[in-house]
Amino acid sequence: MESLGDQARWLPVVVVSVGAIPLAAAVAWWLAGLRISRGITTAQAWRLSIAEVGMVLGTAPWLWMILTPLPGPGLVHVLPFEDLRGQFQHPPIWVTYQIVGNLLVFAAYGFLAPVRWPIRPLWVVLGAAAGSATVETLQWALHLGRVASVDDVLVNTLGAGIATLCSRRWWARRTPHGPAT
Repeated sequence: MESLGDQARWLPVVVVSVGAIPLAAAVAWWLAGLRISRGITTAQAWRLSIAEVGMVLGTAPWLWMILTPLPGPGLVHVLPFEDLRGQFQHPPIWVTYQIVGNLLVFAAYGFLAPVRWPIRPLWVVLGAAAGSATVETLQWALHLGRVASVDDVLVNTLGAGIATLCSRRWWARRTPHGPAT
């Protein structure tokens, strides 16, 4: 189990992620310009471009961190709430760090996917669950020395669902079959 002091290993992820913001802005600008040149309205072109770039910029660093190998053997928790219960054996800052971090893994996707595509929250949540299950399976299959846990899938999915609801004002009026629920 890594300590909070071991978090310096994530400094490159933070530096690269922050450094990628200008590149992401340039990509969004380029995509919006391309869409505008193809006849899409300026507002719609920017909406689509920012949503696409934001999903990548907000999710990729988390995936990089959770797929980075750690020394030591990995663990697998397949019983729901077993791993979460174990988290509470640690100091409150540790619990906060773990739970908030897992809530944020697919939050950018959850927030921006319904802004980008006219899909209902259920499909966003199912997509996040599938993505999270894939990541946890990769942690186990690639022997990364990580904890592969069904609880991480549950918390990642919950984070995406909460984020979807937080962006409701930007997508609720334009779903294909009336207001999304």
